[in-house]
Amino acid sequence: MPANVIAPPARRDSPFKIGLVQMACSTNPEANLTKAISGIREAARNGAEIVCLQELFRSQYFCREENAELFNLAEPIPGPSTETLSSLARELQVSIVASLFEQRAPGLYHNTAAVLDADGSLVGLYRKMHIPDDPLYFEKFYFTPGDLGFRNFETRYSRIGVLVCWDQWYPECARITSLQGANVLFYPTAIGWHPSEKAQYGEAQLDAWRTIQRAHAIANGVFVAAVNRTGFEGPADNGLEFWGSSFLADPFGRVIAQAPVDQEQVLVAECDPKQMDEVRRNWPFLRDRRIDAYAPITQRWLA
Repeated sequence: MPANVIAPPARRDSPFKIGLVQMACSTNPEANLTKAISGIREAARNGAEIVCLQELFRSQYFCREENAELFNLAEPIPGPSTETLSSLARELQVSIVASLFEQRAPGLYHNTAAVLDADGSLVGLYRKMHIPDDPLYFEKFYFTPGDLGFRNFETRYSRIGVLVCWDQWYPECARITSLQGANVLFYPTAIGWHPSEKAQYGEAQLDAWRTIQRAHAIANGVFVAAVNRTGFEGPADNGLEFWGSSFLADPFGRVIAQAPVDQEQVLVAECDPKQMDEVRRNWPFLRDRRIDAYAPITQRWLA
């Protein structure tokens, strides 16, 4: 191969197991970290080799309000959480995806997923690209949009892609990340119902959330893993009821493992990359893409 040509990543055909830690969070960051560590240990005992934590697992979902004091929850990366999880990854020989509130510099903050490999090394970061601004989801107050692009990470057990919560509604994210060779797309998530909306819209909202991610699995022929928090956070009349329901979908879009709405649970399930090849041969969406015709997708609006 010529020296100026970058070799594609080596194929990873061996099955691997992933763990998803769905938990309820308290107002005590250290207690939440302890609970997350316990969940990672449980996943590892059950054979998980790559473990993903939910979005912003160290705290309750603070973006329910705009409060400058809450910037104190942020930390640098590398920092205290990654140091603790790095030691744990090395001890258990597992790779870990950890969603953190990153302080990059004074006054500059990101919603960031850190990827730690089984030797404890920090493989890299993904900074959330799409930042919502909705009632009780005031993320634009806290987070600068990511500037690292859509990324893949080579771990000991598999090549993975990581996206975060609001990114899960955008097919562009899943496509670009999948095209880099990921076997599984991880989505650390914090999403739930507004109390005033649940009765009328709750079932449809949950179904839409599950459907869009299953569609990413089908369209790209990859495994998709979404890990959400559970429990109620905030005042009774103006809080969020997180709907849990963390799940893993296979490349055919079938849900092969799912947690309940209202309970903490550690899911462990196997991913077999050979299934990706089988699905892509029969549904050759990647083969039939018209890459010569997609330039308009970079425009905001075409009408």
